[in-house]
Amino acid sequence: MPKDGSATRRRLLDAATAEFSARGIAGARVDRIAAAAGANKAQIYAWFDSKDGLFDAVFREHLALIVDLVPFDARDLPGYAVRLYDAYLEQPAVILLAVWARLERVPTGDLLTDVTDEVERKHAAVRAAQAEGLVDPAIDAADVYSLVIALSMTWSPAATVIAAAPGDPPQDHTRRREALARAVRGALGA
Repeated sequence: MPKDGSATRRRLLDAATAEFSARGIAGARVDRIAAAAGANKAQIYAWFDSKDGLFDAVFREHLALIVDLVPFDARDLPGYAVRLYDAYLEQPAVILLAVWARLERVPTGDLLTDVTDEVERKHAAVRAAQAEGLVDPAIDAADVYSLVIALSMTWSPAATVIAAAPGDPPQDHTRRREALARAVRGALGA
């Protein structure tokens, strides 16, 4: 009975996620991905055509995670930002893949064009929260969403000053969460 290859394909995607998040597109090596997956390079090219095609498959798979990593609540933007902080600690590859895509693929403009509907639903929720007087109506809903994401990344793996790690002292995480919630509330609250 022939194998369908889905387990090997899954191992390749998982190995590629680790490789691309650690080294980016240019630094990733197909031979390392194949070895980590217990597969061969020919399988990568058969399924994904190229290293770029493999990155595209990994990134597409993670777009939903990037946009829906944690439940979005426009009525509680500080809580959303804190949940993102925690998610980045648990799943750093998600944010790292987005950063590599920004650096090596899409230097300007919208990085999330493949998930426009999901993002627009979040913008609509922000507009509703603005209408309720919960979010500053002077800031465009799309900008509110971008600002919350940017603030939540302050200590992410992509941070330019301090990148938080799961093993940091608990009081550091508590202090950061409180500061993040306060900053979002102060910057974007009505």
